[in-house]
Amino acid sequence: MMRVHFIQHVPFENPGTLLQWVKKKEYQIHITRVFNDELFPAADSYDLLIIMGGPMGVHQEKKFKWMTAEKNCIEEAISEKKWVLGICLGAQLIASVLGAGVFAHVEQEIGWWPIYASTNHPLPNLLTPNFHAFHWHGDTFDLPHMAQQLFYSNACSQQGFIYDNHVLALQFHPEIEMHLLLQMLQHGKHELTNTSYVQSEHLIIKQTEKFLPDQFPFLQELMNRFLISAEQ
Repeated sequence: MMRVHFIQHVPFENPGTLLQWVKKKEYQIHITRVFNDELFPAADSYDLLIIMGGPMGVHQEKKFKWMTAEKNCIEEAISEKKWVLGICLGAQLIASVLGAGVFAHVEQEIGWWPIYASTNHPLPNLLTPNFHAFHWHGDTFDLPHMAQQLFYSNACSQQGFIYDNHVLALQFHPEIEMHLLLQMLQHGKHELTNTSYVQSEHLIIKQTEKFLPDQFPFLQELMNRFLISAEQ
């Protein structure tokens, strides 16, 4: 049975519909809740490591004493050829571990914005026309050496990549569901500035009614294809 281990950085950015996908698959679930000072897992205790988002930055090791240990955990997972998925901050941590630059982007990107396929790889080819993903980030990253870019948006060229077929990094939030979205809005309202790629709270909630139904089908197919590609 597949053993899935989540790393959750803050209470209000939980695994969302990734938990629904894992439970549907009847995989084993374990969670390291960093905010409770829980220990990071050893690589032999899981098959798939999923690193969630959070408001911190990847270079804040002095402020967040656990961050160096988490980077070591991710590095071990990659070297041991485990399946690894990173969402938002998780993607940035993966990029950093792989030696790529992570830095403040020229645009904040918050709300529902379309994403596009960067390649003919099987993962982005599952995008439906006019697919909108949920975004909440101010940082971005360079494409790591030997990684293949998968997705981009109008605001941010690096929306996702795959590395060595078993490491998937996504800047956007395919795990989004209503409760998670409302939690993120509650804790991040101060970031909803009047800029080009930041939507208002009202518009985000209105757009959610339109775009949320597409998210879980996309996530399911994305994860199923990812695990298949990693086995090849």
